This record gives sequence, structure tokens and C-alpha cells, in this order.
Amino acid sequence: MNVRAAASRAVERAMRAILLGLSRRRSIGRLATRLPLTRSMVTRFVAGETIEAALPALDRIKAAGFRTTVDILGESVRAPDAARAAATAYVAAIRALGDRGLDVNVSIKLSQMGLMLGTDLMRENVARVLTTAAAAHAFVRIDMEDHTTTDATLAAWRDLRPIMGGSGDVGVVLQSALRRTPADAERLIAAGARIRLCKGAYREPASIAHQLKADVNAAYVDVMHRLLDAGTYPALATHDDRIADLAIAHAREHGIGPERFEFQMLFGVRRDLQERLRGEGWAVRIYVPLGSEWYPYFMRRLAERPANVMFLIGSLWRERQGR
Repeated sequence: MNVRAAASRAVERAMRAILLGLSRRRSIGRLATRLPLTRSMVTRFVAGETIEAALPALDRIKAAGFRTTVDILGESVRAPDAARAAATAYVAAIRALGDRGLDVNVSIKLSQMGLMLGTDLMRENVARVLTTAAAAHAFVRIDMEDHTTTDATLAAWRDLRPIMGGSGDVGVVLQSALRRTPADAERLIAAGARIRLCKGAYREPASIAHQLKADVNAAYVDVMHRLLDAGTYPALATHDDRIADLAIAHAREHGIGPERFEFQMLFGVRRDLQERLRGEGWAVRIYVPLGSEWYPYFMRRLAERPANVMFLIGSLWRERQGR
């Protein structure tokens, strides 16, 4: 390792330690929602602390021609009551979305449903969410977390999907950073799974994950092409306009219409690209996070990959330049 690389690693470790420390200082999060300078940043990326508070933002997004999915923030739950409360919040959100005439589409994390406390509790909670979703003809996405939960996540999707009984559906997420993803994608394509493809925000060992950005991007494009060709309404989660353009070029070359797939982006991130893609006639779904756990969630995401700090700054800069 050369001196420059060693210095970069040292800076990254220091940033990670600082961000993780800040994630435990909830008082900073509460302060951020009160100060005018930071409150606008919080509301840009988080729609509210409750589903009721987030409904106006969801209304505006729908009126602007975008689709939505709701993500109630929270993960790595350590108490059974908290896991059950998370499931209850999703049940209430599904009903509220249906009553409002919004997209009844939500994203859940298994660690939020109690995965760390045992498979039985997690599956009980997920089953409750899926039962409510089936009654509402809704769609539920089971999000992917770090590599230690990949097998459990795919098993839960496979075993619990029948609860939907053809009324709505449940999908999964794959991360191009993981070396196993092409093989997982083939198995899921064969099963007719609705796959959301992302790059992956977690810092993973080199033995199981690509470490270089260029390799992660190349892996993403390879799996993306395969999903566009053979997948069941794949969701391409990217804020990278170059990758979006590659997807569009592939779709046009192979006669794949906008009804066959969708782009997905985070609420408040690359709004310029969101609008451009929608204006060109492509389907764009916005992931809308909400909940009281926004602050630790946000800080941990930055700590897992400190480069995400620069990504957010770059996103804001590109958006401003595009105006």
C-alpha cells in the first residue's frame, strides 16, 4: 500500500468513527429539525416522522407524475416489542396509503422486523405485513442489508411470498457489489421475482464484494442488462445518469418499452435526473423515507461508506448546476 492509499484509509476510518459517534447523539438530530439552516436539509431527504406527516409529500410526488414507495426507517431492532411495533406501523401505513389513493407500495427491512431476535419473530411480523398488503393488492419490497443477511432475506422472500396469493406481490433487492449477485439474479429471474437492483451501501470484505467503484458499476450494468432482457418488471435503483443512459440505450436497442421496468431514486436525491427521466417518458419511482429513526439511519449510512458524504454533496451540486 502506498502512502497516498494509507492516508486515504486513515481519513476514512476517522470519518467513520466520527459519523458512528454522531449517530448515537440523538440530541443533534432533534436540533437539526429545529434550526432553519438544517431543517430544510432534513425535510429534503425525510418526508416526516409519521405516515400522516408524510402524506402531503407523497401527494405532491404523485401529482408531479412519479410513483412512490414508503420506507419507514429503522433497523437492527433488539427488542421484540419494537419489532412488533414496526410491523404495526407498516400495517397502518398500507391502510393509510390505500385510503389516500396513493401507491400502496412499501419497503421493509428484516432486521427491523426482528431478524436479530430470531427467524420465527421476524417471519411472524413480515407475515402480518404481507397479509395486510394482500388484502390491499399492494406491493412489498424486502430490502437487502449486509451480506450476513442475504441468505435469510432470500429464504424469507421465497417462503413468505405465497401469503400474497397472487393479490399484489413481494419483491427483493440485489446488490451489484456482491460477487454472488449474478448467480442470485439467475435463480430469482427463473422464479419470476421482481428484483430491485442497487449498487450496495455497505462496506463488505473483498472476498465477497467488489472493492473498486469501477468494478461495482461494471457488475451493475451486466446484471441490469440481464434483468432488462429477462426480468419481471425490474427496478433500477441508481442516481448515476451514465448508468441510466446505458439502461435507456439497451431498452431502445432491444425494443423494451417503459412499461417493462422502472427507475428508482431516493426522495430528495438527484431531482434533476428524476425529472429528466420522467420527462422522457420513463417510469420513475421515488423511495420516500419517514419515521423518527431518520437521524441514526442517515448517519449510519454515511458511516458505512464515508464516500456517501461526497456522493450527497455531489448530488446537490449536479442538481444545482442542472437548473
